[in-house]
Amino acid sequence: MNPLRCVFLLQFATALALGQAVDNGKPASLSNEPEALVRSLYAQVVVRHPIGIPRETDVRIYAPYLSSALQHRIELARACARDWDRTHPDPRDRTRPDPNLKPEMDWLELGIFSGRSEEAAPQAFEIEKTESEKDGSFRVYVRMTWEWPPAPKLVWTVAAIVVREGVHLVVDDIDYLTDKSGDENALSRLSEALSAGCDGPRWVGWPRPDQR
Repeated sequence: MNPLRCVFLLQFATALALGQAVDNGKPASLSNEPEALVRSLYAQVVVRHPIGIPRETDVRIYAPYLSSALQHRIELARACARDWDRTHPDPRDRTRPDPNLKPEMDWLELGIFSGRSEEAAPQAFEIEKTESEKDGSFRVYVRMTWEWPPAPKLVWTVAAIVVREGVHLVVDDIDYLTDKSGDENALSRLSEALSAGCDGPRWVGWPRPDQR
């Protein structure tokens, strides 16, 4: 198990909602241009590297960028995680049959705005392009990089789905576009990762392979 994963599991054991610690500063004023909005969000991402669902105290950093629907999905995922915790023994209890059982939430080790593994900690980003959709939304493509020699440099792209909510533009979802894990069942969007294994606020588990 790599060191990053150990840290993530320890964070979950001590708090269900994960994320980096932040200062008490207020979010910067948000732009009503899709690219500027997403650029402001990802400036936070490369500094803070939010892993999993942000702690409730950190939500104020990201909430101004997010649609009401996405914030609601995050709250449902947090409630589902609490439900999982209620139905599983304390992972620190070494007397249970499987003390190594880890939480099954798909977002647990996910950089929710960037991707998995090294993709959870992008070091730099740039906006590649913006596409207008027929429904009035925008797809803003964000190219990110991670490099830690001697490991090869990683370059990948996600698409932030931007919608208009009232008079403001907000991010409604993240399309991860590609998944480098090799898992053919890997989820491709943040909204899918937040709801996987959950029925609203209830943990119901993953479907059998023949049900997928």
